[in-house]
Amino acid sequence: MSKSDKIIRQSKSNRFVHWASAISILILIITGLGQLPLYGRYLLWQPFGTGWLTSYDITLWVHYVFASILIFTVIYHIVFHIIRKEYAILPKKGDVKASWKLIKAMILKKQEPPSEKYLPEQRLAYMLFAVAIAVLIVTGGIKVYQNLSGVNISNTMMVIVTQGHNLGTVLIIFAFIGHMAAFLFKENRKMLPGMFTGKVNKDYVKHRHSLWYKELKAQKNKKNKSVS
Repeated sequence: MSKSDKIIRQSKSNRFVHWASAISILILIITGLGQLPLYGRYLLWQPFGTGWLTSYDITLWVHYVFASILIFTVIYHIVFHIIRKEYAILPKKGDVKASWKLIKAMILKKQEPPSEKYLPEQRLAYMLFAVAIAVLIVTGGIKVYQNLSGVNISNTMMVIVTQGHNLGTVLIIFAFIGHMAAFLFKENRKMLPGMFTGKVNKDYVKHRHSLWYKELKAQKNKKNKSVS
């Protein structure tokens, strides 16, 4: 397949943010559960190479490192898109209804309604991840601040913060499961190459993201006119 048959859907910046966030979140979930302590108390069989997960000190510092990576990635992501004024991933009015129509069409194997660069359920999923990550960063920051010398936050406040952190963890686990479950639909699997190479099949874009394809054609025509 030639280069002309491919369309760039995800920039290098988007791919960096996606994978840095995904890896960080996965490690944060694993180490967070290790601090309960979950593995040393309930894990009957210890897989090879995972003994460090039973150490509170090690899981805590690994948790801090990947929390820092996630915070950096979030700040970079926000600043990058504000500067470039790229907001296509943000939810729009009617996305809930549009998502239901799209999912119903996939289940019943009917023609899907025309979509933009991001499907309506992708925009909603993005917001769910954003809310969960924001809750985790704020509550996690307070928990770290509480550990500093001389800081004394009330027990009531810390209970609220801890429960908020737990809620954020549950939200992001459900968001992750939902994100992976989306690829049970064959139609969604054609988006996967975009997160690795940045490119997707042109025919796929024309068929499923027709509104975005029209935008791309309009931009190309405008560019050609300005050159000529």
